Amino acid sequence: MTQKATVLFDAPGPRARTRNAIVGAIGVAVLAGVFAWVVYRFDQTGQFDAKKWDPFQYSGIQQLIFDGLKSTLKAFALAVVFSLILGALLAAGRLSDHRPVRWAATAFVTFFRAMPLLILIYFLYVAPAKLSGWPSWLHWMNDPLWPLVIGLTLYNGTVQAETMRAGIQALPRGQSEAAYALGMRKSQVMMTILVPQGIRAMLPTIISQMVVTLKDTSLGFIITYPELLYTARQIGAVQDYGLPIIPAAIVIGAIYILLCIALSVFAVWLEKFLGKSRQGRPAKIETLPGETLAAAGAVSGDR
Repeated sequence: MTQKATVLFDAPGPRARTRNAIVGAIGVAVLAGVFAWVVYRFDQTGQFDAKKWDPFQYSGIQQLIFDGLKSTLKAFALAVVFSLILGALLAAGRLSDHRPVRWAATAFVTFFRAMPLLILIYFLYVAPAKLSGWPSWLHWMNDPLWPLVIGLTLYNGTVQAETMRAGIQALPRGQSEAAYALGMRKSQVMMTILVPQGIRAMLPTIISQMVVTLKDTSLGFIITYPELLYTARQIGAVQDYGLPIIPAAIVIGAIYILLCIALSVFAVWLEKFLGKSRQGRPAKIETLPGETLAAAGAVSGDR
């Protein structure tokens, strides 16, 4: 069976396939060797001793991990919802025809994309306590949940805004031009034509950024938010069980990996579901008035 060449590169020949297979086998062997060495060192330092793993069989420790999981998912859910809303607003601002709105949105996106997320979260946590005359109705900011959520929202919202803007601008211009020729307003063009098509192209990147948001909830550790990483530190500090830091990190890391895998599986399912719903929807053929068709054809010809 011959392999077809693609636009980006030619199909590899027999020698290239053999070379790629050898390089891949060497890479797998190196990774397996590194993993085996790490496991060996853990075993030599007593990280697999039963005493270090005993805490995980107690209901109190299990409840502590479950509470940390709930706190992580709570911060993640709030940050995802708020970042998508903020991203949509900023994307609309970046695509606005009004220059001040576009400049303001661009400055906002540029600033918070350049701001390190850890510094932003720490600043939002520390700054309210340093300000004199802090309004009483803002005392809810003393809860470490909200500095974490707001920091994640500001950073990930700007990233989502760029994703949405790029996805909409990647669509062929002819679609928006034809819609304008039919007399549609920009808001109608955006909501009925561009966004429904662009969302399918943007979905993989949006979901990938959600995975990043989920992992970034671990930065709440620095402001004592009781998420999974903070829970791992509490478990690892128990001296009665020989300071099981590595076992706690392994357990919490496995939970993070499972959560990210679940989110990725959901993304694949959602993408397939949207693809099937689009293919299974019958095409709508509408008869337009002759004058409207003539106007559209004339505008298209001028362009």
